Amino acid sequence: MAHRTHSENVPAAMRDIYTQIVGLTDTFSSEYLTPEYAQLIRYATAALCRKRPSPLLKGKANTWACGITHAIGFVNFLFDRSQEPSMSATDLYAAFGVGKSTGGAKSKIVRDLLDMYQLDPNWCLPSKLDENSRAWMITVNGFILDARSAPRNIQEAAYAKGLIPYIPE
Repeated sequence: MAHRTHSENVPAAMRDIYTQIVGLTDTFSSEYLTPEYAQLIRYATAALCRKRPSPLLKGKANTWACGITHAIGFVNFLFDRSQEPSMSATDLYAAFGVGKSTGGAKSKIVRDLLDMYQLDPNWCLPSKLDENSRAWMITVNGFILDARSAPRNIQEAAYAKGLIPYIPE
């Protein structure tokens, strides 16, 4: 699987919506999460702004802010108490003033549109990438292997194709 590059580029017509949502998520992230979470949430918001038509054109900014934050949290196990930071989904919904069903539904839309899943290397927090085995699995001659244990030339080829996030030391 090729890793995606992220961007905060947003079409001019979507700039106001992006700014509203990111204002909410940046405030939330600074209070409850980390700068890494805030950055991934901005990337996800920008990606949704670039969809044609953008789903963000319909609905309130706080519901989308909640859904996008929940989706990124879902990928990175935010709701697992053994993780740092962590919080309950109920607390996340309450912080955005959104009901459970609305927050969950928006999160599902975001995950579906951006092809997100748990441990998705494309939406993984950079600080957790080293421990995310999915980021390192490649297929060589029909065999699945962890690229970190592969010879250097295979690692270089996998990196050049965008299959791994970087060449390990």
